[in-house]
Amino acid sequence: MFEHFDKPQELFEYKLGTALTMEHDSLNALRELEMASQSEEVRNLFAHHQGETKQQIANLEQAFQLLGVEPDQSPSPTTKGLMKEGAALVAKTDKSLVDSVTLSAALENEHYEIAAYQSLIISAEAMGATQVCDLLKQNLDQEMHTSEELNQAARMAAHAMPAA
Repeated sequence: MFEHFDKPQELFEYKLGTALTMEHDSLNALRELEMASQSEEVRNLFAHHQGETKQQIANLEQAFQLLGVEPDQSPSPTTKGLMKEGAALVAKTDKSLVDSVTLSAALENEHYEIAAYQSLIISAEAMGATQVCDLLKQNLDQEMHTSEELNQAARMAAHAMPAA
């Protein structure tokens, strides 16, 4: 792991490792959110996204291969914090509201992932790493699509909540 970054390539490789950790953290979070969710529809949404996340991990590993460097899972404290916050809210929430909490937690994580991929794509383009950029764009497209699905499901769950 890098102690200090002197070159854009070093910073990019570190951030790519952070993205790999982010996706592994997301995969674990999706399993937990799936188990906590109350409706079959929400559980299915999380199960589907797990498959996409596995593909995103494979894309990141391939990006490392294209760069000729070993995959590095640099720390991703943001995803760990989002997971911790989501788990704490699920534990405090009545079962009738849990789907709203799990969808919200997943949506927050998606927005972080979208920002991470947008940043990585900018750097990959600047370095001329076209194939790596294509893999990152595939991941970004999936994340944006998932964000829309989660947004729609969260709206439906919010409207289905019992009135106060």
